[in-house]
Amino acid sequence: MSGMLEGKVAVVTGAGGGIGRGIALAMAAAGAKVVVNDIGASLNGEGTGAGPAQQVTEEIIKAGGQAVPCTDSVSTYASANSIIETAVKTFGKIDIVVNNAGNLRDRVFHKMSEEEWRQVIDVHLNGTFFVSRAAANYFREQESGAFVHMTSTSGLIGNFGQANYSAAKLGIAALSKSIALDMNRYNVRSNCIAPFAWSRMTSSIPANTDEEKARVTKLQKMESNKIAPMVVFLASDKAKDVNAQIFGVRANEIMLFSQPRPIRSVHNSEGWTPESIAEIAAPAMKHHFMALERSPDAIDWDPI
Repeated sequence: MSGMLEGKVAVVTGAGGGIGRGIALAMAAAGAKVVVNDIGASLNGEGTGAGPAQQVTEEIIKAGGQAVPCTDSVSTYASANSIIETAVKTFGKIDIVVNNAGNLRDRVFHKMSEEEWRQVIDVHLNGTFFVSRAAANYFREQESGAFVHMTSTSGLIGNFGQANYSAAKLGIAALSKSIALDMNRYNVRSNCIAPFAWSRMTSSIPANTDEEKARVTKLQKMESNKIAPMVVFLASDKAKDVNAQIFGVRANEIMLFSQPRPIRSVHNSEGWTPESIAEIAAPAMKHHFMALERSPDAIDWDPI
């Protein structure tokens, strides 16, 4: 990774620990000047502080890199703009945005509160839009830039008790595609990664039954720093032809995800009635219906 991002300036949100920390360190090792953004709160939103962002910044500087801490929240338009302004004021420009900040408010759908819904949407989906939008004008003017957003198989495939998180993460995949379409003319790229890693975000996964305990044991084998090389690549000029894609990174695997396209069509020259749909159309398509799967059902092989 050495030198791949030489001369670039990057913002990494949620960079105080786990996956984000690994990304920030790798970006700096690859030559980028890094804004280490983290509000320093727990996953459930309790407490804030400069500690995590400052610690990662000090790690980067101690290793010979350049970085600055930033504790602004991604969840409002104004504070997200402040994150990007920190990069521009400190390092003179912005080239890379990694939208990694996240939180969890897991609850089964029929018991989820308005607050639990809004808090997750605010950080993941709104935060990704706000930070990306703040950088967009700079990217457009300089006719270059790279976005890397974190999605999740909880949204791409599905999971229990995560309606808020799943909706936000699938929304991020759609947002990334829209950014890629709208900004391609300015040589701006936007891609997603669905990371598989043991971190604060996954440490709240239940481990009560034998099946759940076995799953958690597998997850713990997936190191969070394994995500960083793909992020560095996507942010670099080496990925100039990679745009609007969704990747998965799990231990030593890199996956390319499909995106929704029609897989079956039925036609009736006389038009459809509810009865003829029940009699003809639905049975004709039934073989192609997607199963009611969760992420572990679809990606059911052990980490490599």
